[in-house]
Amino acid sequence: MKRLKRGSGILLAISSLPSPYGIGTLGKAAYDFIDFLVEANQTYWQILPVGPTGFGDSPYASFSSFAGNPYLIDLDLLVEEGLLSTEDIEGDWGEDPACVDYGLLYQKKPAVLRKAFEQGFSKDKEAFYTFVKENEGWLPDYALFMAVKDHFDSVSWVEWPDEGIRLHKEEACASYRELLANDILFYEYVQFLFFKQWEAVKAYAKEKGILIIGDLPIYVALDSADVWSEPEYFQLDSDNRPVWVSGVPPDSFSADGQLWGNPIYDWERMREDGYGWWIRRIGGMEKLYDILRLDHFRGFSDYWAIPAGDKTAMNGHWVDGPGMDLIGRLTGWFSNITFIAEDLGYLTPKVRAFLEASELPGMKVLEFAFDTREPSNYMPHTYINHCTCYVGTHDNATLMQWKEEAATEDIELAKRYLGLNEEEGFVWGMILGGMSSVADLFVTQMQDYLELGADARMNAPGIPEGNWRFRMKADAATSSLAKKIASMTALYERGR
Repeated sequence: MKRLKRGSGILLAISSLPSPYGIGTLGKAAYDFIDFLVEANQTYWQILPVGPTGFGDSPYASFSSFAGNPYLIDLDLLVEEGLLSTEDIEGDWGEDPACVDYGLLYQKKPAVLRKAFEQGFSKDKEAFYTFVKENEGWLPDYALFMAVKDHFDSVSWVEWPDEGIRLHKEEACASYRELLANDILFYEYVQFLFFKQWEAVKAYAKEKGILIIGDLPIYVALDSADVWSEPEYFQLDSDNRPVWVSGVPPDSFSADGQLWGNPIYDWERMREDGYGWWIRRIGGMEKLYDILRLDHFRGFSDYWAIPAGDKTAMNGHWVDGPGMDLIGRLTGWFSNITFIAEDLGYLTPKVRAFLEASELPGMKVLEFAFDTREPSNYMPHTYINHCTCYVGTHDNATLMQWKEEAATEDIELAKRYLGLNEEEGFVWGMILGGMSSVADLFVTQMQDYLELGADARMNAPGIPEGNWRFRMKADAATSSLAKKIASMTALYERGR
C-alpha cells in the first residue's frame, strides 16, 4: 500500500475553475491552475467527484459511479477540434462569474453537446468505438439509463411507467436500445469527449509533478445507473424500491440526525462474489485519480440503517459493515493507489480499531479543533505523521465565514492556541497552524487562500439549495499569491 509523502495541496473543484461558459471545465483554466500549483510549490490538487450530477447538483449524488460530468467538458477545445463553431457556443452562460448557474447549464449545454456529436461523430468513429469497447462494463447501461430517462421526461427511474425497463428486464432493455439507439450513441459519445479531455489534463498534471486527490462517496444515488442496472447489490424489495436508506444518527449538532436517503448495500451479496462491484468501482476511480479519499469511512465498519420512507434519521439502527473483509481486499488489489480514510465524526473504539487495522491515514480538521462544546482530538499537538490535516473541507465554512460566525470562545481558543496576531492575519495564521503540523498531508481550500467569506462556501450540509456553486474569478490565482504560498510551503518542508 502506497503512503503519502510530506507535502501540501489545494482543494478546488473542477466546477469552481473560471471559464466563460458558466462552470469550470477541463480546458485552459485547468492547465493554468496546475501551473499555479507548481508555482505555489504544491504537490497535490484535491477535487470533488466528477460524475454527472442530478437533482440538487451535488457531485455526491451522481447518475453513475463511472461516468464523467458533461458540464465539465470544455467547449473551446471542441471548437479547436472542429466539432463546434464559435457561433455554436456564443450567448448567455450566466451573469455571475463567481457562481455556477446550474439551471442555465441544464437548458443550454446538452444542446451544444448534441451539435458536437452530430458534427464530430464520423470524425472520431474509430477512437470512439475503441473507447466503447474499453468501457463495456458500465457504458452501455449508463447510456441506456440516460436515454430512457430523457424519454420519460427526466423522472427518477423508480417512477418510469414501463415496468419492464424500470426493473431492467432483458427484453425491455433490448427494445429500448433499438428505440433510442441514436440517443444512446450520443450519451456514449459525450463520455468519450469527457474522458479524452480528462486524460489530457491528468497527463499534464503528471508531467508537472502534481498528484490528483479524488473523493469516493461511500453510497451511490438511488436515481443512478448503478442501482437501476445492478439492483441485486442493494437492499431493495421485490419492486426494486429501497427497504433501508442511509444517514447518520442524532447528535449534539443535529437533533434529528441526517437522512441521506441513499439505498443501503446488500453486503452479504457483495461478499459472495468477492466484492467484484467494489473492485470495478475503484478500478474506475483509478483512471481518474492518483489518491482516493474514502468518504464516511466509518460506514464500512458499521452503518446507520433507516427505514425507507421515514422523514428523519431518528429511527435508524447500527448494522455491522464489511470492515476489513472489504477494505483489506481493496488496498491489496489496488496497490498503486494511495487511500485516505475520511474518519470525521464520533469514533467508537470499534471504528478506531478498524482505522488502525486498515493502516490508512485519517483526517484532522482545524475548524473542529477549537469547538469548545466538547473535547477535541483535532488539536495539532495530538497529530501523528500518518494523517491528513485540513483547515476545512468542502462541507465546512470558509475561514473568514468561520471567524465571523463561530462562537466567540471558539475563536478566542484558536487565537490563544495558535498565537494568532493581526500582522499575519487570522486566515493565514490558521493556515500556518496546519501547514506547520506533523501531518504528512496538509490541504487548504482555495477559498481560504483567497480570504473569501460565506458567499464562497461550497456546501452547507442539511441545506438542500444553493450549494456547489462557488467559482473562482479569472484573475484570482495570481503569481504573487503563488509565491506567498510557496514560501510558507518551503518553510515547513512540504515542497515538491
